Amino acid sequence: MDAFGYLSVLLSLIVGIGLTQILTASGRIIRHRAVIRFYWPPLLWAAVLIVIYVQTWWSMFGLRSYTDWNFLDFLVVLAQTITLYMMAALVLPEEVTERGVDLRTHYERQSRWFFGFLLATLVVSILKDVVLAGRLPLPANLAFHIFLGVICIAAMVIRLPRFHQALAVLGAVSMAVYIALLFAHLQ
Repeated sequence: MDAFGYLSVLLSLIVGIGLTQILTASGRIIRHRAVIRFYWPPLLWAAVLIVIYVQTWWSMFGLRSYTDWNFLDFLVVLAQTITLYMMAALVLPEEVTERGVDLRTHYERQSRWFFGFLLATLVVSILKDVVLAGRLPLPANLAFHIFLGVICIAAMVIRLPRFHQALAVLGAVSMAVYIALLFAHLQ
């Protein structure tokens, strides 16, 4: 087994657990729909986060040719999967009681942390390119990171429900465009 094959096991576990977290919470919401007070932005962000997980998995295939691994290199790549997991832990409620769950209340309580971890994921992603490649991401990739970073900061500061609804749609569309332009083919 090569170095990346060995190191990718831990990365894969964290990605898999994060996906499991989102899918389990989604299934819980579906099963308990009678006592759920629905609010669509966290559901859309959960779907976007699933896409982000798949895109992260997809793009990590490009690391297979990186051979000069050291602890800092691995730590930066690992940090990206950890911040992604933290988003998965926050996007939807952990449990549903007989009294139910109000998804809007949950979202309002967790959104600053969710967007904080999304911002951290973006910073770590940029740092990953600096550490592994010795340069910033390519211009289009960097522009997307900055754009989404601005969205995160705005989401942490502005608390208006309509604003957050618009951001959820903008986040979903942006992620679709980002993947279509930069990650349509396995590298």
